[in-house]
Amino acid sequence: MQCTLCASDARPFAQVDGRDYFRCPCCQLTFEHPDRLPGPDEEKGQYDLHDNRPDDPGYRRFLAQLADPLCEQLSPGAQGLDFGCGPGPALAAMMTERGYPCGTWDPIYARDKTRLSAQYDFVTCTEVIEHLHQPAREWAWFAGHVRPGGWLGLMTRWLTDDDAFARWHYRRDPTHVCFWQPATFAWLAATQGWELHLTGNPVVLMRKRP
Repeated sequence: MQCTLCASDARPFAQVDGRDYFRCPCCQLTFEHPDRLPGPDEEKGQYDLHDNRPDDPGYRRFLAQLADPLCEQLSPGAQGLDFGCGPGPALAAMMTERGYPCGTWDPIYARDKTRLSAQYDFVTCTEVIEHLHQPAREWAWFAGHVRPGGWLGLMTRWLTDDDAFARWHYRRDPTHVCFWQPATFAWLAATQGWELHLTGNPVVLMRKRP
């Protein structure tokens, strides 16, 4: 099985609830068998269940885990994109309110592809990368569209306990198909020219080297 991130040969990792998972010994990504991935209708049906309203104080507190440390790093007026913003683009609104204009893009809810042709001072990506079917593709986009010296802000629950994987709530979401750990982000930093800042599970900041 070829790793969906680095194309190395991956090894069987676990079989749980009829789902087959693999682990790459090179980048340490854990991912579901590509033949078992959910289709677009199943994905949208799951996403539509989320109640992520931009004016929800609880949701804003959740997103502040990323917004607060990211804003500490940005220069005044930095412009960004919320990649995979979902149906309620609260984070883009929060960043714009703080003086960092932020557009939105999402393959289902905000499909303005012109947003994908620009470069940005920062890109945010919250609760997205665990859904990626071809993560190498999105990481190539991040590498090409975050300006040198710019920032990539990620939120995803890190896989830190292999023994608990089968009962981990994050794994049970049928649209969560790849799982990340600090070693995976370290591999990306080393191979793609990022500086890695692990602020604490589930937040990762990565700065594109100038």
